[in-house]
Amino acid sequence: MIDRLLGRAELKERIEELEEEKRHLERRAEAEEERRSDAVADRQRAEERVNELEHRIESLEERLERAEGTEASVEFRRVSDLRGPKLTDALDRFRAVESDDPEGLLTAFVPDADSVPATVADWFGERAALVRRAAPAVVLADDTGAVSVALTPPIAPDPFDRWSDRFRLDESWFRPTGRFAFALVRSDTFAVGTYEGADRVAFEGFASDVKEAHSKGGFSQGRFERRREGQIDDHLDRATEALSEVADANDLDRVIAVGERSVLGRVRDRADVTDVSDATGKPEAALDDAFRDFWRVRVRAV
Repeated sequence: MIDRLLGRAELKERIEELEEEKRHLERRAEAEEERRSDAVADRQRAEERVNELEHRIESLEERLERAEGTEASVEFRRVSDLRGPKLTDALDRFRAVESDDPEGLLTAFVPDADSVPATVADWFGERAALVRRAAPAVVLADDTGAVSVALTPPIAPDPFDRWSDRFRLDESWFRPTGRFAFALVRSDTFAVGTYEGADRVAFEGFASDVKEAHSKGGFSQGRFERRREGQIDDHLDRATEALSEVADANDLDRVIAVGERSVLGRVRDRADVTDVSDATGKPEAALDDAFRDFWRVRVRAV
């Protein structure tokens, strides 16, 4: 009775209405955050799945090619990965090959499976299927059939094909030459070295405290993911600035950046060459691993 006389009853009713409305809005907000968190988690799982599927697709495409028509009967005679002194030895052997015929040796760079030049297709015939599978590759052949090989260069040249008395094998396609920068960019790790040939003469690197993703769901995960993405953005901003400072040096021949596929786009405009790398660990050790893996050449005997 007193509450009603003083208007408190109406106020209490209004408070209850507002509290109910508040609870309703909180439930809607939590549901929205859960959907957003699920989307973030789905994206992370999707990126991991993409890498797995790319390897599977490549394997299945090769199996499909072998199962169709004449491609079923052709296989690489040998496949090996070379780096360091073994790679130098192999390149020197190919460079030592000479022909008295000014058009006895064929060299071509095939950038992809859809860009096999007519000279290569005509010479290799049904084995041109192997060239398509090896692309991108520098292809070597001689008119006696003694040399028939595809090399995967770390640095891709512009497409070309020519018959000559020597094979064209520029050192810069396969080995570290000149003065250049090489960087590893990950969502939590950055490292960049300045190199003179294979020797590193300068280094800068750092790791950032980026929280690991979790999948608990709910409102808290939404806040967690926003915080994590902010940490990654801050790290990549710092990495981009560091790489830009190195790239702006006037005495560099080129800048190479490798790392996670999902973050390479942030530094692509500062690099002449980019590639995916799964090197992990402390910045300096990870950079060494990425550098060693990048300068690996796959050699396929066609």
